[in-house]
Amino acid sequence: MSFQARQKNELVYHTSSLLESDQLLHGFSTRLGGVSEGDFASLNFRSGGPSPDSREQVRENYRRFCEALGVEETGLVLSRQVHEDTVRHVTGADKGKGLSVPADYTADALVTNEPGVSLMVFSADCIILLLWDPVSRCVGAVHAGWRGTALDLPAKTVREMGRLFGAKPSNIRVAVGAGIGPCCFETHGDVPDAMRAAFGAGAEAYIAPRGEKWTVDLKAMNAWRLRESGVQGDHIDICGTCTACCPTLYWSHRRTGDRRGVQGGLIGLPREGRA
Repeated sequence: MSFQARQKNELVYHTSSLLESDQLLHGFSTRLGGVSEGDFASLNFRSGGPSPDSREQVRENYRRFCEALGVEETGLVLSRQVHEDTVRHVTGADKGKGLSVPADYTADALVTNEPGVSLMVFSADCIILLLWDPVSRCVGAVHAGWRGTALDLPAKTVREMGRLFGAKPSNIRVAVGAGIGPCCFETHGDVPDAMRAAFGAGAEAYIAPRGEKWTVDLKAMNAWRLRESGVQGDHIDICGTCTACCPTLYWSHRRTGDRRGVQGGLIGLPREGRA
């Protein structure tokens, strides 16, 4: 298993070999290959915030990313993230929400089994996970910062894929994208305390002291929780890149604060006749 860099004109994105299939469309964006300028240069998907990017430029960035992945832009459904544990069941009626029409929900995880619908979540250090069950033919996209991790959101998404679509955890494949690593995720005691409260002694393997602070390995902790939920270890592909270590390739809140864009992870089932 591995992550590969792909390029379409100047746009650079990554894919996971674990998810490579003509039955699936997926990709993790970088910050390269868009049209945004200044603090948002160049591939940014966020138009809101205290110093917003141009909506026209952001929309062009979406167009370019979808074109690179072979995704129909009209089928996009975006997360409206609030660092909670809602998993939204997305249907064809949601197409365009968050992009061409307002999103009437908040959710840090999206799931669907409908062809022609593509799910997209966002990050600027948090962990993006893309899930696929090739047997029951359903997909999920998860945004998990430390709060979502403590809420066990990726594992909850696995359970929802089972409840809604009959997916068995042993069949689900998960790609864990670039995100902040323990090298840069240095915190006060509130974060490790939240992990211990949620997961007990098992969390200690992913927490380490650093002076008066702590480091937490969010990717490895989520992979552990996925294994505990029944996902096979060889069905989890983890990108080792730390977003805070690579600010020229990825957006990082830890590096630049709120004056920055976001990258995205996208996954969807091709519309029938496009596979």
